[in-house]
Amino acid sequence: MDVEVKYLPFSCYIFSDLFFYRENAWLYILATFIVLWIVVWLYRDSVEIEDFANKYVFVTGSDTGFGNLLCKKLDRKGFRVLAGCLTEKGADDLKRVAGPYLKTVLLDVTSQGSIEKAMEWTKKEVGDKGLWGLVNNAGRSLPMGPSEWMKVEDFHSTLKVNMNGVIAMTMTFLPLIKQARGRVVNVASVLGRVAANGGGYCISKFAVESFSDCLRRDIHYFGIKVCIIEPGFFKTAVTSLEPLERELHRLWNQLSPEVKASYGDKYLDKYIKIQRLIMNAICDSDLNKVTNCMEHALTAAHPRTRYSAGWDAKLIWIPLSYMPSFVVDIALKLVLPRPSKSV
Repeated sequence: MDVEVKYLPFSCYIFSDLFFYRENAWLYILATFIVLWIVVWLYRDSVEIEDFANKYVFVTGSDTGFGNLLCKKLDRKGFRVLAGCLTEKGADDLKRVAGPYLKTVLLDVTSQGSIEKAMEWTKKEVGDKGLWGLVNNAGRSLPMGPSEWMKVEDFHSTLKVNMNGVIAMTMTFLPLIKQARGRVVNVASVLGRVAANGGGYCISKFAVESFSDCLRRDIHYFGIKVCIIEPGFFKTAVTSLEPLERELHRLWNQLSPEVKASYGDKYLDKYIKIQRLIMNAICDSDLNKVTNCMEHALTAAHPRTRYSAGWDAKLIWIPLSYMPSFVVDIALKLVLPRPSKSV
């Protein structure tokens, strides 16, 4: 049995194809735009400034950790590094391993007098070139623990360094930075996005985030860039388990018998056990991941506003910061121990 096959006119196929491409044209345009945007962003992100040798960078908290490593890297790159150190030992140790263009000055960021002296010293060093970069790296984490265990002075001891120190350094050195149309690089933390524990640390890092945003919007007219570094958990003095646990014991021992009873005798041991587990699991030993972000903020022609450093920052803390509050609350409830007499 023969079957009659009917063919549509050629023009129908043409119109069908045109309709298909017209309906999907926006997808091709969008894909092209995304690819071009990525290419342009990668190019802009890779462009560096020139003439490092004539640019001065002041780094606070240079005795150890991120600040110490950053000073060495900037020194090797050719910058004129001015390292603010809390102790003479820290300053001497850094000078021994650095080149002739790295200079140190004793600095206590909790003392306005010390900051003023450092600024006058810096003014003489930089001359009419101004200060290209100020890296507010100095910080402390202790005491850290349940909020109820803290006294008011426990909060203040951290806020004086991490919040007041950053503000005081920036406002004092701002005229020199303005002169060079330079950079302010403030070290915050992923805990400036997600408040995961009590004490002054998270509060201070939230404050650094807010201060940096306000400052960036206020002074961008003068060509000054303000960058925020948000490290995850890294193996530094800030995350060292021995002092963290020593402070937890001190906080516990100063509690009244009634407060201790409400938590239970085993709460402290459980808290320390969980803290050890978390620190050992997520603390990264590669400090270069943080200092590379700081270096980019100082050397890039188009620095980023925020830099997240560490796998935990990118995969846990930053995504968690965009979640509804109840999600974070539930996550922390599942991790932290419960008091024996919780209501």
